[in-house]
Amino acid sequence: MRFGDAVGFALSSLRKRRLRTFLTASGVMIGIGALVCMISFGKGMQKNVTEAFKAADLFTAIMVMPAGPSEPGGDPDEPGSRRGGGAAAAAAKGTLLDDAAVAEILKIPGVMTAYPEVSFPAQVGLGDEGEFRLVQVVPAAVAASRALRVKWGRAYANDDERGVVISGSFARRLGLKDPAAAVGRTLRIKSVSFDFAALDPGRMMTGGGGLPLAQESYDFPVLGVTGTAAFGEGGPGLGQNDVFLPPGPARGIKRLPITSVWDVFRMSGGRVGYSAVSVKLGSLRDLKAVQSRIRDLGFSTFALADQFEEVTKAFYLMDMVLAAVGMIAIVVAALGIVNTMVMSILERFREIGVMKSVGAGDGDIKKIFFFETGAIGLLGGAAGCLLGLATSLLINRIVNIYLARQGIPYGHYFAFPLWLFLGAMGFSLLVSLAAGIYPARRAARVDPVIALRHD
Repeated sequence: MRFGDAVGFALSSLRKRRLRTFLTASGVMIGIGALVCMISFGKGMQKNVTEAFKAADLFTAIMVMPAGPSEPGGDPDEPGSRRGGGAAAAAAKGTLLDDAAVAEILKIPGVMTAYPEVSFPAQVGLGDEGEFRLVQVVPAAVAASRALRVKWGRAYANDDERGVVISGSFARRLGLKDPAAAVGRTLRIKSVSFDFAALDPGRMMTGGGGLPLAQESYDFPVLGVTGTAAFGEGGPGLGQNDVFLPPGPARGIKRLPITSVWDVFRMSGGRVGYSAVSVKLGSLRDLKAVQSRIRDLGFSTFALADQFEEVTKAFYLMDMVLAAVGMIAIVVAALGIVNTMVMSILERFREIGVMKSVGAGDGDIKKIFFFETGAIGLLGGAAGCLLGLATSLLINRIVNIYLARQGIPYGHYFAFPLWLFLGAMGFSLLVSLAAGIYPARRAARVDPVIALRHD
């Protein structure tokens, strides 16, 4: 039997049983659609996270922290610990993460910028009322870069300009429906500082003393407002804060010199060093060398680029779980194909006997049934790809409508690489052919004598 004849017999049989063919192909379509939808969601999440990391330059960022037994977390002897080999020894010498240390870090080849993570608690609002927030001091060079993405207004031009940048989500919490309306408004920052007058022995003896604390108020114009991204905004150490201030005005704000209990343990010679320093590299290729040099200075390092491999593995695991769920529908569809083809054998018992009596061999009969199951698989696979695409776009639309009410901009939570559709159709074809093995072998074993006598 020629190839074209086998294809003709297969398609003719499918056309004669249109409803059964449609229902069987629909089972394959639903299975492939579910598989495409789930895998595209996993790939979409991975793509969004990767692009967010790249947009914020997180792959070329290093967080430098003090090292030593006083720091919480980590084990100097544990592999992969954030502490370097010489960190503990340097900490024992009293190495302080201060301005001098920042200057040494800036001298390391490959380092573009380095700035300390300076923040202090304050009550922040557009009037006397406000919310308690951490105000972060960020240099103008960093604020003007992609690390702090200003959507409305502008970032401060230099380190001495009097102005602040706030996040869009914080602007909404302050009662502004449109974050852009915050630009030009006056933001009041109330800080807490030591009141040394309250420690005066005379006042304390007369009962006039109290807690040695004082509250100071400072007004700053809002220069810019950052956008609210789907996966966080800002660079390393910036995404968790809502108010950003240049170093110049920050030096004029009276505040507590110690903001946490760990500052006490970090004190060396009566001085408190920085809790962390953010370092920006010129290229990802410099990461290992810069980390090694910083650890030699006696500090620990943390880079998200080191951890991204683990994040990627987690995404691979999620893809496998989603694919496994989608495979359940494919297995059900394969059983439907087997049932359809077995029923077709019973209905075409005499027809198979006639074909074999005029010279058709077992291989020819198998070929016809394989073509039928393959056609069902291709038809269902193509329709399933369209169904998965349409369903994913619909879900993406519904999710974005909901998130828009929460102030989160439009995002693409599904990804559709070409290999996904080609792989889905190929997989559908393979499953269909595998499901057709038993019916094809059973049809090939039909005895023509018995088949011709069959009524």
